[in-house]
Amino acid sequence: MNDSDPNPPAFRLRVYLDTSVVSALHDARTPERLAQTIAFWARLPALDACTSALTLDEIADTPDASRRRDMERSAAEVRQFEVDTAMRGLAERYIRAQIFATTQRADALHVAAATLGRADVLVSWNFRHLVNRRRRALVNALNVSIGASSIDIISPPELQ
Repeated sequence: MNDSDPNPPAFRLRVYLDTSVVSALHDARTPERLAQTIAFWARLPALDACTSALTLDEIADTPDASRRRDMERSAAEVRQFEVDTAMRGLAERYIRAQIFATTQRADALHVAAATLGRADVLVSWNFRHLVNRRRRALVNALNVSIGASSIDIISPPELQ
């Protein structure tokens, strides 16, 4: 592309969805969260939405077969990529740095997958382990120290 192109490609924010977002799309127990997730999902066509094989693995563990099928159909609407060795290695670095506990390995792997998958934003409903200022600061401090990109970790309604 040259600078004089009258129709440059539009920027699309790359957004990584963790399992909690796909799950919330099919969980009527919290009507406000469901409504916010549906509104977020409606904005996906304007985004470069992605998720990883980890999300698909976690969905596969959903005991309710009907809900699992609904979640699988929703996850199929976004680009999916495999979790690679570098992502697993970064997740282990987060754990060694005590950013995540060993019991939070999947959370660490979601962040690593989003980071190395070049997401601008990781979207989650997991406030305890992911969507909080302290965790975001620790993740980004480590990422910057190793030359990886920083990542914003937010809830669906925060993405306007």
